[in-house]
Amino acid sequence: MSGGEVAGILVAVFWAILVSFLAVVLVRLAQTLRATTKLVADVTEQAVPLLADASATVRSAQTQLDKVDAIASDVQEVTSNASALSTTVASTFGGPLVKVAAFGYGVRQALGRRTEPEPEPARGRGSARRTVIVGRTVPSARGRRSQRRNARGQKD
Repeated sequence: MSGGEVAGILVAVFWAILVSFLAVVLVRLAQTLRATTKLVADVTEQAVPLLADASATVRSAQTQLDKVDAIASDVQEVTSNASALSTTVASTFGGPLVKVAAFGYGVRQALGRRTEPEPEPARGRGSARRTVIVGRTVPSARGRRSQRRNARGQKD
């Protein structure tokens, strides 16, 4: 055997190993492609009904949202009507009720003054007549009130 024959045998063995290795790789790749094809087919079979169900669910949700929108607009209308009714009732009955309450208060005050004896006018500092200012108390009246509290033993 010559050197060329040995080199030819080595090259042939190398090529045989390489072809065997590539054949194994191609067989495994074919198995992987078959498994992938089966998986894609199964996913497609399951995804189509799921997408149909999801589409039906979205349509149902849209229908429910339309109903909720109609209800919300009705509630807004009822709220607006209640506000208008409240304003009408307040303007219709509010003024007269305040007048009746003020009249009743005035009658009670008038009747209360008739049953109490009239106080004697105080002498000094020109306080024979009391001045009443709505919403305010005259300083001399405050002084008399605190003097009455001190006479009863209360703190200022």
